[in-house]
Amino acid sequence: MLVGVVGKPNTGKSTFFAAATLIDVPIAPYPFTTIQPNKGVTYVRAKCPHVELSLPKCDPNNSRCEGGVRLIPMNLIDVAGLVPDAHLGKGMGNQFMDDLRTADCLIQIVDASGKTDADGRQTDFYDPGNEIKFLEDEIAWWLAGIIKRSWAKVKGGNLESVAGLLSGLKITQQQIAQAAAEALVSAEGINWSDEGLLNFCHAIQRLSKPIIIAANKIDFPGAEKHLAKMKADFPGKLIIPCSAESELTLRRAGEKGLIRYIPGDPDFQITGEPNERQRAALEFIREHILQKYGSTGVQELINSAVFDLLKLIAVYPVEDENKFANHFGKVLPDAFLVPKGATALQMAEKIHTDLAKHFLYAVDARRKMRIGKEHMLNDGDVVKIVSSAR
Repeated sequence: MLVGVVGKPNTGKSTFFAAATLIDVPIAPYPFTTIQPNKGVTYVRAKCPHVELSLPKCDPNNSRCEGGVRLIPMNLIDVAGLVPDAHLGKGMGNQFMDDLRTADCLIQIVDASGKTDADGRQTDFYDPGNEIKFLEDEIAWWLAGIIKRSWAKVKGGNLESVAGLLSGLKITQQQIAQAAAEALVSAEGINWSDEGLLNFCHAIQRLSKPIIIAANKIDFPGAEKHLAKMKADFPGKLIIPCSAESELTLRRAGEKGLIRYIPGDPDFQITGEPNERQRAALEFIREHILQKYGSTGVQELINSAVFDLLKLIAVYPVEDENKFANHFGKVLPDAFLVPKGATALQMAEKIHTDLAKHFLYAVDARRKMRIGKEHMLNDGDVVKIVSSAR
C-alpha cells in the first residue's frame, strides 16, 4: 500500500513527510525544494489486542507496539509540488503525475495560513480552498489526456479497452465500471463527449486516488479562519487541522530521549533535560497545538487515509489460538492491513498462497470459534488459519 503526500510547492509537504517517517529530506521556504520523490515508511496507529486480551506483552515482528499502541508500517511518498496546468507539463507536472501512478490514496498538504499563492510563492492573501479543487482537476485532466492520446483504441469499444489504458495506475475494473455509471457515460460502443470523458475521469480520481486534506500551518495567523471556510465550502471532504512542524519537533525530541511521545498522543512527557529554548518550544506545542486540537494532526491524517478513505482494518494472524502466538511462541507477532469486509480466505491469501489453496477453516481466537472461508473479518480480529498444506 502506498500513500502519496501531495500539494503545491511550499506548503510543508516535505516537513510532513519528514515528521511521518523521520527521514531527513530537503526542507526550504521556496518552490520545488523536492525534485525527486522521497520514499519512506510511516506507521498506522491501532490498539494492540494484547491489552484487551489481558496478555502481559506482545512480540511484534512486522510492526511495533508502544504502550499498547500497535504501529503498523505502510509506505509513504512525497512528490514534487503541483501547480496549475501541471497536466500540460508546467512546473514538475509530468513527473508529479507519473510518481503518483501506484498511489492508493493522497494526503494533500494545504497551507491553511493563506500565505502562499498557487505557484507556492509568498503572498499576503490567498484562499487555500482553491488548492483543493485544482488538484482534483489536474488529476482528472491528466487521466483524460492518457485516454485521449489513445482515443482510436477506445472509441467504439467497451470499458475493457479503457481499463487497458489505465492498467498501470492501480485502477480496477470495478472502479472503472462504477466511474462510468456515476458519470452517466456508455459502457459499450464508447463515443464520449469531452464533458463525459472529464466526468468519468473525475469519478475515477475519487474512486482510485481519494484525497484527504491536511490544513497545515494551523498555528499560523489566519489559519483557523481558512480552515472554517474550507470545511464550509467542501462539506464532503475530510479536512484535518495539522502542524507538521510541531510533529517533527516532537518526534525528533523523542528520538533524542528528551520526551516520551507516541505519534498521535494528545500530550508528551519530558524524560530528559531539554535546554531552555527546547523546553519553550515544547511548551508552545503543548499549549497551542496539542491542548487545542488534541494532536498535531499528522498521525490522525495517516490513520484517516488508511481507515476512512481506503477503509482498511487491522487483523492479527496466529497459529496457536489459545496462546495467541505463532509456532515460535511469539505473541501477536504480525499485523496485517486488509480491506474492510475481507474474508478469512482472503486473509489466508495475504499470508501465503498455499494457505489459501489448501484452506480448511479458520478460528476466531478471541471467541475460540471456528469460522468458514466466507466469514468477514472485523477490525482487531485475531485469526488462526487451518490448512492441509504441509
